[in-house]
Amino acid sequence: MAATTTRAASSSRTSKASVTAAARMLAEIRRVAELLKQVSDPTRLQVLMLLSERERNVTELCADLGTQSQPAVSHHLALLRHGRLIEPRRSGKHNYYALTEAGRELAQVVDTVVG
Repeated sequence: MAATTTRAASSSRTSKASVTAAARMLAEIRRVAELLKQVSDPTRLQVLMLLSERERNVTELCADLGTQSQPAVSHHLALLRHGRLIEPRRSGKHNYYALTEAGRELAQVVDTVVG
């Protein structure tokens, strides 16, 4: 009887560990899906790739993108900032945007795929 109880307890611990691992994996998958949503828009993806070259302000990004208005570019930047893919740096009256570590990693993946 003691052996049965020990096996049941061991099985229960293994089952709980599996559930915990599955929950962690699901959380990570959701995080990655959220990151991919951030760059599902072609303009945001282009902004990400431009910022992988060097930091830029909104005016520079508007010029580089060509067809995007300043409010539209600012909106895309806000979404990328919310996703923690970029971060601002204030200099005088301008914010300069650069990639975070996560943004750099994502840009490398995109560059490899597009490359």
